[in-house]
Amino acid sequence: MQGGWLEALIIVTTSIGAALLALMLLSYLAPRRPPARPSAAAHPVLEPTVFLFDDRHLVDATGPARSLLAATQTSGNDWDRLCAFLAPRFEGFVRAMGSLAEQGRLELTSAPEADPRPPLHLLAEHIGGLARITLVDPAAEGRGVLVDGLSQRALEDELALLRQAFDSLPAPVWREDGQGAVCWANRAYLLLSDAFGDGEDCLVWPLPRLFPHEAAPPTTPRRLRLARAAGPLWFDCHSFVLTDGALHYAQPADATIRAETALRDFVQTLTKTFAGLPIGLAIFDRERRLQLFNPALIDLTQLSPDFLSARPTLYALLDRLRESQMMPEPKDYRSWRLQMTALEKAAAAGFHTETWNLPGGQTYRVTGRPHPDGAVAFLVEDISAEVSLTRRFRAELELSQEVLDLMPEAVAVFRTSGELALSNRAYDALWQVEPGTTLGRVTILDATRLWQEICGASMLWPQARAFCLRSAERLTIEGEVPLPDGTPLRCRFVPIQGGAMLAGFTPAAVPLGALPQSSG
Repeated sequence: MQGGWLEALIIVTTSIGAALLALMLLSYLAPRRPPARPSAAAHPVLEPTVFLFDDRHLVDATGPARSLLAATQTSGNDWDRLCAFLAPRFEGFVRAMGSLAEQGRLELTSAPEADPRPPLHLLAEHIGGLARITLVDPAAEGRGVLVDGLSQRALEDELALLRQAFDSLPAPVWREDGQGAVCWANRAYLLLSDAFGDGEDCLVWPLPRLFPHEAAPPTTPRRLRLARAAGPLWFDCHSFVLTDGALHYAQPADATIRAETALRDFVQTLTKTFAGLPIGLAIFDRERRLQLFNPALIDLTQLSPDFLSARPTLYALLDRLRESQMMPEPKDYRSWRLQMTALEKAAAAGFHTETWNLPGGQTYRVTGRPHPDGAVAFLVEDISAEVSLTRRFRAELELSQEVLDLMPEAVAVFRTSGELALSNRAYDALWQVEPGTTLGRVTILDATRLWQEICGASMLWPQARAFCLRSAERLTIEGEVPLPDGTPLRCRFVPIQGGAMLAGFTPAAVPLGALPQSSG
């Protein structure tokens, strides 16, 4: 019995082992299959980008198509936004769509100019009066592209920030493609375009050109002008060359133009004013080059207009004056250069005046004044007549003084203020006054005190004070007072022209030898 169970167990075990061995051999000998591909869920099928338009009105669109329109932040309707995206990529898109109704079907391929990615394909069909536009990206055809959500959000935020920044700029910014067409512009450019347009609130493509196109955009700023009925608009335009076009930025320059115009008008007004001045004017900049002069400078210095118009330096102008003997003759050139350097430094530091006695007999007053930003101005004035008049006046005064000194009567003249104006030699000797120390320093009060100290008290002295200071009737006053030696001194106080007073003193007997002698 036990032997039968044992035989049965051996048979079963042997059968199972043979079966397992057969399965292993079959598995080893069977052909190997390639590894299983990921499921289609890893690459979801991308919904096509299709637009359906009735003229400029969007009738229907797929999800990706609506997302594309939403991402194109351009003012206007759906057709304007689609043109803003497609026109820069498909050359002649707007022109081709204008003939779609006639041709019925159009196929376009984007220009791959500076884009290493595969070109886009566009299929436009005219079906039942509607335009069906299909946009195909070969790089993603047949499947979607998985994008990290946070990365996508960061890209969208950065794009929104850049758009907001450009649209917030008060200055127009626009981009031109390789053919010079305006393919992008910010809000300021579009508003300016509307202001210069025909009043219709819609965009056209390509965008209207406001500023002239240049085949090779300059690298330096240039000033552009937009004409309008209310007055021109001025801009300082900056251009930046790109691989597939150029980016332009126009800074409004109306305030600068107004300031420059006001400055130019002011300079013209000053120039006209300076042209009528008899004083010569020369203004030198911080480099000491002549920047402005008037006709009087030509007349006074005898320098040619061509020489002055060539904007000579200060030292070149002074050299020419020295050569033409229109400045004082220097002892030697070195000392003259030192003198001119001192003149320049003094004029730049503050107000400075010199008097030039020219070899021809003229007398010039040269005045130097500092100006802002290191400039310096020189005024040249002919004071020959003034100097001549002063000399004649001084000669007449000296002659009058000589005549007074020859008079035997002691004479003194007091101004209306009571100050001593002049006296003669006899007065100085009589009252023991040092010659030349009394003018402008002695008043009628000081004089009457001196008279009283020498001759004693008298009613004449208060009367003389009242007479001079106009506190009494201005009538001639005469009287006598005794000198210290007892000699009578005849006194008289006489009103003269201009409210002044003449005081005359004559001793009763003046010996002939005591008469003052002429100094000449």
